[in-house]
Amino acid sequence: MYANQSQSREILTVSALNRMAKNTLENEIGQIWLTAEISNFVAAASGHWYFTLKDNNAQVKAAMFRGANSRVGIRPKNGDKILLRAKISLYEPRGDYQIIVEHMEADGEGLLKQQFDALKNKLAGEGLFATQTKQALPTNIKKVGVVTSSTGAALHDILTVLETRNPSIEVVIYPTQVQGTTATDQIVSSIYLANQRREVDILIVGRGGGSLEDLWCFNEEKVARAIFGSQLPIVSAVGHEVDVTIADFVADARAATPSQAAELVSKDMLEVLNQIVHMEGRLHDAITQKIQRAQHLLEIKSGKLQQNHPKHKLEQQAQSVDRLSIQLNNAMQHLLNRHKQAANQLHNRLAQQTPTNLINFKAQHLENLAQRLHQANKQQIQRKEQHLGQLSGMLNSVSPLATLSRGYSISFKDEEVVTRAQDVTTGDVLTTKLHDGEIKSTVI
Repeated sequence: MYANQSQSREILTVSALNRMAKNTLENEIGQIWLTAEISNFVAAASGHWYFTLKDNNAQVKAAMFRGANSRVGIRPKNGDKILLRAKISLYEPRGDYQIIVEHMEADGEGLLKQQFDALKNKLAGEGLFATQTKQALPTNIKKVGVVTSSTGAALHDILTVLETRNPSIEVVIYPTQVQGTTATDQIVSSIYLANQRREVDILIVGRGGGSLEDLWCFNEEKVARAIFGSQLPIVSAVGHEVDVTIADFVADARAATPSQAAELVSKDMLEVLNQIVHMEGRLHDAITQKIQRAQHLLEIKSGKLQQNHPKHKLEQQAQSVDRLSIQLNNAMQHLLNRHKQAANQLHNRLAQQTPTNLINFKAQHLENLAQRLHQANKQQIQRKEQHLGQLSGMLNSVSPLATLSRGYSISFKDEEVVTRAQDVTTGDVLTTKLHDGEIKSTVI
C-alpha cells in the first residue's frame, strides 16, 4: 500500500515549487496599492532600489527596478511614509516573498491626488472644462463679488489691489469658510446666493495658498458644479501660482493668485487716463486730417480756376515761344557741331598720310633690329665663354699640375719620368717635382 501511494504522488523540485508560488502570487493577486513605511533602503550600483515595507505589525521585502524608479520625482529614505502601486511576486532563488514596486509617491497627498485625478477625468469627460462653455469676462465691471474668508489674507490682497487700481469699483463680500468640513457647502451656497441677488458683475472665488488638504474644498465636485452652473462669470483664484484645483479648470478664468484676480477684473485708472489721452489724440488727428483734406480740395478748385485765367493762357504762349526758340538754337548748334566733327575727321586722315610718320616708323623699326642684334651677339659671347670655362675645367682635371695639387709628386731621372722602382739604381740622382717646387735626392 505504501508503494502504491508513492507512485501516485507528484514529486516537485524546490525550483518548481517556487515557480508555482510565484505564478500564483502574480496571477491571482495582481496589482495593488499599498501604504507603508520604508526601512533598510539600499540603492544598488545597477540603479535598482531594494528596501523593506513595514507597519506596526508586519513587514515585507520590496524592490523597485531602475526603469520604474527613474520616473519617480522623489528619492525615498528610511522612515518615509509612502503610497505605492505594486504587484506581488517571489524571488525564486531564495524563496523570498516580495513586492515589485511600479509607482511611488509620498503618502497623505497621494490618496488625495488619486481622488483629484479621478474627479478631473470625470468632469473633463462631461465637458465642464471645455473652452466653448466658458463665459467672457465683462469689459466694464462696476461691482465685484468675492467668495472667500472675511478674515483671510486673500480678501486683503484683493481689496488692496482694487483700491489701488480703480477705487470706483464696489466690492460685495460673501464670507465663507475656505477650509474644513463645512467649507464646501458654504462656498456652494455663496455662489448660489450671488446668482440669485444679481448684484455684482463678476465673482472671484478663492483663498490664499496652502497644502493640498487645505485647498481640498476647491477640489470637491459640488463646488465644481456650482461654478459651472453660475450665470455670473467666475474667476478662480486659489492659492499661489503653483497651486491648481478643480475650480481653476471649471471657472471662466483662472488667476494664479488673489491679487492677480483683482487685476483681471479691474482696469487701472492710470490705464483709463492713458486711454482717454489716446482717444483725445486720435480725435485731434481726425479733425486735423479733415481740415487738411478740405484745404487740399480748396487748392485743387483754385488751381482749376487759375488754369482758365487769360494771364495763364498768355504765359503758356510765351513758354511755347521760348521752347521753340531753344529748340531752334539747339538744332543750329547741333548742325555746326556735325560740320566741325567732319572737318576734324578729314584733318586726321590727312595727317595719317604724311611721309614723316612712315619715316619715323622705319627708323624705330631699324633701332629695334639693332637692339635685337646687339642682344643676340651678347648672348652668343656668353654661351661661348661658358663653353670655354667648361673645357678649361675638363682640361685642368686631367693636368699633371692638378694631380700634384692633390698631394701627389712626380720623380725624374735624367729628365725621364720614373714609373718603376727597377728603373733606378743606387747612386742615381732623382728630381721629385711637387706642386710648390722640386726636391733633389740620391738613391742609396
